[in-house]
Amino acid sequence: MASPTTSATPRTPTTVGGCPIAPVIDIVFSRWTTPILWQLHTHGRQRFNDLKELAGGVTAKVLTQRLRQLERDGLVARFFYGEIPPRVEYEITPLGTSLAPVFASLVTWSNTNLDDVHTARAAYDHTGKPRP
Repeated sequence: MASPTTSATPRTPTTVGGCPIAPVIDIVFSRWTTPILWQLHTHGRQRFNDLKELAGGVTAKVLTQRLRQLERDGLVARFFYGEIPPRVEYEITPLGTSLAPVFASLVTWSNTNLDDVHTARAAYDHTGKPRP
């Protein structure tokens, strides 16, 4: 891993513990948020139930919460159609799409390193140390 710059990171209201990416991690990588963004980026505009199925395993309550937060953060747009019955669709915004290179880098890292993580976990667990 490349080392961060040695100069001190100025503490601003958007940093947590002096780490400028911590707020981004909180926004993008909370449970279910990443799969929702991934599916909207991959499949385009989706209705709620279709997105729920694509995300696999997320409850309606949690999906509603995450979509509201993503809409609030400007990463997802909500489209309401006043039809009978009403129709609502969700789409990733240009701001959300700007995360694509980040996700692509994480896919590369995962493909390269995830087996090593599993090996390290198995070795740790084999020592009898308590699990975190």
